[in-house]
Amino acid sequence: MDAREVSLLALNDCQRQGGWSDAILKKRLASAKLDSRDGALATQLCFGVLQNRLLLDFYLSHFSKLPLKRMEGKVAEALRLGAYQMLFLDKIPHSAAVNGSVELTRKHCRNPRAAGMVNGVLRNLERSLDELPAIPQTSPEKYLTTRYSHPEWLVKEFISAIGTEETAQLLAVNNERAPITAMVNTTKTTALVLASTLEGEGVTVQPHPWLADCLLLSRTGNLERLTAFQKGLFYIQDPASKLAVLALDPEPGMRVLDCCAAPGGKSFAAAIRMEGRGEVISCDLHPHKKKLIQAGADRLGLTNISSMTADGKIFRSEWKDAFDRVLVDAPCSGLGVIRKKPDIRYKNPAPLAGLPEVQRAILDVAAGYIKPGGVLLYSTCTLLRRENEGVVEGFLRDHPTYKVETFTLPEPIGSVSDGMVTLWPHRQGTDGFFLCKLRKEGVKPFG
Repeated sequence: MDAREVSLLALNDCQRQGGWSDAILKKRLASAKLDSRDGALATQLCFGVLQNRLLLDFYLSHFSKLPLKRMEGKVAEALRLGAYQMLFLDKIPHSAAVNGSVELTRKHCRNPRAAGMVNGVLRNLERSLDELPAIPQTSPEKYLTTRYSHPEWLVKEFISAIGTEETAQLLAVNNERAPITAMVNTTKTTALVLASTLEGEGVTVQPHPWLADCLLLSRTGNLERLTAFQKGLFYIQDPASKLAVLALDPEPGMRVLDCCAAPGGKSFAAAIRMEGRGEVISCDLHPHKKKLIQAGADRLGLTNISSMTADGKIFRSEWKDAFDRVLVDAPCSGLGVIRKKPDIRYKNPAPLAGLPEVQRAILDVAAGYIKPGGVLLYSTCTLLRRENEGVVEGFLRDHPTYKVETFTLPEPIGSVSDGMVTLWPHRQGTDGFFLCKLRKEGVKPFG
């Protein structure tokens, strides 16, 4: 099985099963046992097709008499794979792209005539690469929808928030791969020592341009096989998530609750910032995620983390006024992490309408866990105002003992004077993320 076949089967799984592409692809790669080079190509092909699906379908529709939606799923994916390689990958000969898709169709598709159709459509596209059909510009949102393969409803949301020009920049960045960022476990090592250790294992390492104890990694291969990973010298986390913990500002000796913690990165960051002193209770609704969090804490040697299963919407009386810091990284639409989950943009938006109610319920419960003078940090990995500022505004109306509080993050963000900030991938280079710091009235010290 080669890279093209793995990507075809992963794309078909995404369409049929509705799962997330990153998890599906990881499973397919493990099963195929590709080497690192072919694994990287399979990932590029799978993500590339997902990132550009609407644009690929627009072009293919001009060369196919049969609409893609009426084709067998694997036939449509074979066409998209071939088109993506010809349109976006300069190092792959067009003949290899076409022949590869034809062979995949012949091997995996039921209709014996499908391979001939795929060959004809892709050959017609190849002959027209210098004069591709123009994308209609009847409106900015329709053009951007096709050009950057984001659904029109989402494009309209972004235009409303940041304008047409910035939306185009955001969508372009969403179609790039997010960098791999490693956070240094400073309870065990330093950034300089870790960088040297990783380089010794063949990894390319650069310091993050503005976040301390953060390294940019490339040429990693399988991260979990690295000795530095197995020794717990680092964990993978986007800078935006680390910034949430910096805003929370846990101190050594404090008692901290992470309400919706899986996979555990913010709990790890808090425990490390607390220098292993105090307590971090790291919760998730699902038992298997509790095990995932605990395994990560054990690997990192963070003995001040306790993982447990808990529903953030159900109040626990034993936790009333019991914590110095509470982090609510609420379940959300995830539209700030499209770079990592490119298919999330295509999910049905209807169920998203109920998310603010869930987020607010968790926030209301968490508010009862904080000591007077303590901090509640609300965060999401989405860019939709109704899940971010809208939830906070409603919370503040009903909880007069809480006030937003100014906090400061590393430049280029700096001082957040109104206590709320949205991070945008095209501005800060992080995941799309929302942070709000809330202080409960009172002066009771921690401990």
